Amino acid sequence: MNPIIKINPLSADPNGLKYVIIITKFRGKWVFVRNRQRVTWEIPGGHIDPGEAPDFAASRELMEETGAEKFSIRAISDYSVEIEGTITTGRLYFAEITKMGNLPEYEIAEVILLDQLPEKLTYPLIQPILFESVKRSIKILKL
Repeated sequence: MNPIIKINPLSADPNGLKYVIIITKFRGKWVFVRNRQRVTWEIPGGHIDPGEAPDFAASRELMEETGAEKFSIRAISDYSVEIEGTITTGRLYFAEITKMGNLPEYEIAEVILLDQLPEKLTYPLIQPILFESVKRSIKILKL
């Protein structure tokens, strides 16, 4: 069953958000990461820890997954994904990295920079929709 994906305006109440996804650029290229346990690529992001603000989670995940040391980051929209009746929610961000450091010893094995989405995505029915949504938003907002 294909997921039902909805892009929503930013909510004033972040309670209930589970994930942050950070569409990221570095040196004019899009940033993608590969988890140590996978052979596919992902957009940087992850879980919001209990009691953690989404903005803090987004910055933390960006640093953990890419090695970013200096960056600007902005919340763009909220989203929901429904798969077989289960709905998960999150917040989409756009970040521009200005200084990249060493990749921390967490779950990410590799970072790549590309002009477009990679072919082998971990979530091929979800990631392209979220990626294109943020691309449209940053074009409109002139970010």
